[in-house]
Amino acid sequence: MGWNVATVMTTDVVTVGPDTVYKEVVERLHDRRVSAAPVVDAEFRVVGVVSEADLLLKEERPDSRPGGSFLRPHGDAARARGRNAAALMTSPAVTVGPDATLTEAARLMHRRHVKRLPVVDADGRLVGIVSRADLIQVYLRSDEAIATEIRDEVLRRELAIDPDTVTVTVKEGVVRLEGQVETKSLAPITARLVGAVQGVVAVENRLRWKLDDTALGVPENPLAPRYSADERP
Repeated sequence: MGWNVATVMTTDVVTVGPDTVYKEVVERLHDRRVSAAPVVDAEFRVVGVVSEADLLLKEERPDSRPGGSFLRPHGDAARARGRNAAALMTSPAVTVGPDATLTEAARLMHRRHVKRLPVVDADGRLVGIVSRADLIQVYLRSDEAIATEIRDEVLRRELAIDPDTVTVTVKEGVVRLEGQVETKSLAPITARLVGAVQGVVAVENRLRWKLDDTALGVPENPLAPRYSADERP
């Protein structure tokens, strides 16, 4: 199974328009039990995201703190006075495409310090939303499904290894690899590819090998140009 953002995203997305008033935004989030909503224009393009944190600025009253300006509010103080989604939202929104991998989405969330990502098509139109809770769904995969993917996709298709030569045991997402591969360098490569399978928690690499190719020197290329000490570029 090819796991990507489209696989786990929610397609029934709560949205608001830029002109949606403050109270209606609160009601929509409350009624649907979500903590944020993409703000979309008339063509369903994402122009921002309004979250509970944005809405709480009104309660925090940042313009009433010491040093705050009542004449020309800016930043959070200006947003706290907002009356509709356009004035309250965080913009531009951090978005992701439906074909992005779960790893890419997780890294983007971590780097940009967001809890969810609107999913947009090539034209910027909303097609779904993915949250941190959606991304960890992959760890609900059964041990049997993980083991089957390792044998069929990683061993047989990617590495051309006969699955009968490697024993794959999966328990609670932890994979144990036992058996023999052709070369020593292939053992860590196999473990690394297995670790990249969606739903794998950890890999115990107990593979043996027939040939220690790491002890072999790299043969000199007979076609490589030869220079004297003074002629080297």
